[in-house]
Amino acid sequence: MIRVAVVGVNHIGKIHCRAYRQHPDTELAAVCDLMLERAESAGLEHGVPAYTDLRELLAKEQIDLVVVATAGVEKGSHHFEPAMIAIDAGKDVHVEKPISNRIEEARTLVAAARERGVRLACNLNHRFTPAANKAKELMEAGKLGSLLFVNMRLTIQNPQEDTEWLHMRALHPHSIDVMRYFAGDIKRVQAFMTKAPGRQSWSTASVNVTFASGAVGHLTGSYDMSMRHPIEYCEVAGNEGRFVIDNVYESMTYYPHHSDELLVVRNSLFGGMQGFNDTFTHRINRFIEQVKAGDAPEKIEASGADALAAQEVIEAAIRSHQSGGMPIDVPAIG
Repeated sequence: MIRVAVVGVNHIGKIHCRAYRQHPDTELAAVCDLMLERAESAGLEHGVPAYTDLRELLAKEQIDLVVVATAGVEKGSHHFEPAMIAIDAGKDVHVEKPISNRIEEARTLVAAARERGVRLACNLNHRFTPAANKAKELMEAGKLGSLLFVNMRLTIQNPQEDTEWLHMRALHPHSIDVMRYFAGDIKRVQAFMTKAPGRQSWSTASVNVTFASGAVGHLTGSYDMSMRHPIEYCEVAGNEGRFVIDNVYESMTYYPHHSDELLVVRNSLFGGMQGFNDTFTHRINRFIEQVKAGDAPEKIEASGADALAAQEVIEAAIRSHQSGGMPIDVPAIG
């Protein structure tokens, strides 16, 4: 059994606690939160020791994997310290996105995990669906031919105004990761952003990208849309065919260029994904599968390095917008 400690047990942390407690190969062994009442409540709910100090937890409990589900400014400013403590202790780490809202901290985390030889995974859960799996299978079988373009859209309703860059740094690690999952590294970006009426943050964005492969792409993102309607759309096209993934997991449709017959994979009403939170379970299942198999840190899917690569794209997009839409080169991940 893999013994797991969850750090940060508010909304997202509660989802992680339940998922790791229910997984047949993991044991929720302890919880930790800076707020004593919150930590004790989670500990009581799950019947595990509760701590407010991660170092104390690691000194007293036998832990294999630390889950960092803290939040902070731009959903990421509290991730760095507990993740570094866990890495320094030689523990595998699963951190929420963004791994940090500060790019230098993200770089430090990835470098530290590589140096220490521990597995660093990120909860980039949008790629872990049957629809995405089937789409990836089609790509690897050559059904799209040579990659030409990617169109991505992720739009939700979020009134928060932490900083002017909250929308980009908190939401679009998911979007960029999905684009990179299908099309590889992004080498250049050009971004334009706008503010919805009454907003202080750049809440809607249009980002053009060029991939290292030579393919091109586009991301439309917004915090100003309705949650009543589909939130996500991904279209990937080559010279032999294209596919569309609707609303994260609802369906995948493959359109071959030389046939009128389409391939459609739909989420099953019975036995399929019951809701968005199931993406957490799918992502966690894959990470635990890789840990159990003894996969090397560099083989981890949706790794810390993948999360850093997404953050580098986001920071380049921010710089592009600040410069009036100038194309900006994205630093390569070492």
